[in-house]
Amino acid sequence: MAQPHYTSKKPTTPLSLSLTSFLFLSLLCFASLFLAFSLFKYSLTASPPRDNIQFESKTSQEPCDFTHGNWVLDPSPRSIRYDHTCKEIFKGWNCILNNKTNALRISQWKWKPNNCDLPPFDPVRFLERFRDTSIGFIGDSLNRNMFVSLFCILRRASSDVKKWRPAKADRGFTFLQYNLTIAYHRTNLLARYGRWSPNANGGVLESLGYKDGYRVDVDVPDGNWAEAPSLHDVVILNTGHWWWAPSKFDPVKSPMLFFENGIPIVPLKPPDAGLDMVLNHMEDPSCCCISALVVAVLFLGFIGCLVIPVVLLWFQTSFIERKMRPGGIRIFRTQSPRHFEGGDWNQGGSCPRLKPLLPEEVEELFAVENNGTNVETRLVNQHLRKALKGSSFHILNITHMSEFRADAHPCKTGGKKHDDCMHWCLPGITDTWNDLLVAQLDNIKGQN
Repeated sequence: MAQPHYTSKKPTTPLSLSLTSFLFLSLLCFASLFLAFSLFKYSLTASPPRDNIQFESKTSQEPCDFTHGNWVLDPSPRSIRYDHTCKEIFKGWNCILNNKTNALRISQWKWKPNNCDLPPFDPVRFLERFRDTSIGFIGDSLNRNMFVSLFCILRRASSDVKKWRPAKADRGFTFLQYNLTIAYHRTNLLARYGRWSPNANGGVLESLGYKDGYRVDVDVPDGNWAEAPSLHDVVILNTGHWWWAPSKFDPVKSPMLFFENGIPIVPLKPPDAGLDMVLNHMEDPSCCCISALVVAVLFLGFIGCLVIPVVLLWFQTSFIERKMRPGGIRIFRTQSPRHFEGGDWNQGGSCPRLKPLLPEEVEELFAVENNGTNVETRLVNQHLRKALKGSSFHILNITHMSEFRADAHPCKTGGKKHDDCMHWCLPGITDTWNDLLVAQLDNIKGQN
């Protein structure tokens, strides 16, 4: 009797299962990477640049850039918004109290944009419109200059004020009737920095012969402002002056020593390269994505491929965006110009002018190709614009209009051993900066 013929099913081996799983996971990983990079690339290109505010022209419907114009003398009483009795004015900036020759005339010069109307700053309207709002100024003493100006303008309209400082703020006030808070967070470089000294056990910098300097952690925000974005609805940042300060960070005796991820960056970078790194870590989402990918793939394997989209989407949001309140407004102010003539502050330089500069005088003093004492003004702006292009920041451009105002510094009346040709008299030009700030905030709110 013939035996029945059975077709036996070949057993599935562990090897074939492993190969199938490998191919499946590889395909899944590839798809995950493709999706992640597509989203990441889109996020980098989708954000339009936020640049200068524009006003409606009186003669046409074409927008007009406020940054181009001229200073016009307006001696009428309405030009006075507050006086030297505002107690928040730092003594060295109180040019009226210190009897500077042209102190009263400084605030009588008004900025007139070409073919535009710069809306007047109505403090009562501002207090009403920004009721239940917190505004934070983050930066060096020039941002404090602007902060004090805003306080004095608002204080004239509402006297019910309480001193209140948010966490780590240098100073702050709340206008109680409107629940509007303004605060100033002091930070020179935006990044954390402090004195560095060699380790007795040696290290990379020690082996290169460095014996002193300042450690600057380019990827770590200064603790004085790290939490500020979560405390405010509007933040106005600046940095610049301290990056070009050889008297502070002597390139030979006490250079800036840049660290990233806790490791010194060698060979040493010049200050302008350090500024770029700080700005990129603060705002540029691409600065960390490669590190994220390497960590995810090497340490998490295929699971790493699956989490990469989440990692990249998290990194594509800047440090400030992650910290900001929902709907928060981010503004970066451009560089405030100095007006030292005849040498720098420690070389006998001074600023004796009593009226605004002429256009040709501005170019002579600030043109980059002239490499003059105040050349850092436009150099800093080049770095800012490059780093912030396409970012979530709106740019408040006060530089060119301020370049004309060599007459508006405390000069010899600033209470220093040298002329102060960096800070501004109050009342003074930072009042006009706040005019522009208010117009920009109105513009942003109108767009939203």
